[in-house]
Amino acid sequence: MEISLDTTGRKNGRGAYICPNSECLNAAIKSKGLERSFKMSIPKDVYEMLTKEMEKLENR
Repeated sequence: MEISLDTTGRKNGRGAYICPNSECLNAAIKSKGLERSFKMSIPKDVYEMLTKEMEKLENR
């Protein structure tokens, strides 16, 4: 399984919407929202990768 940010909203597969800022991602991590959406545990390294990707998007 691959988990990544989809900035276009057009990638194939199952998705979960998070508003495009790190505060929303942090809230989803804290509340385990992604784990509930995907019905599986999300490894810590995946959360770290998503956080870095989100920070890159915010710094554009």
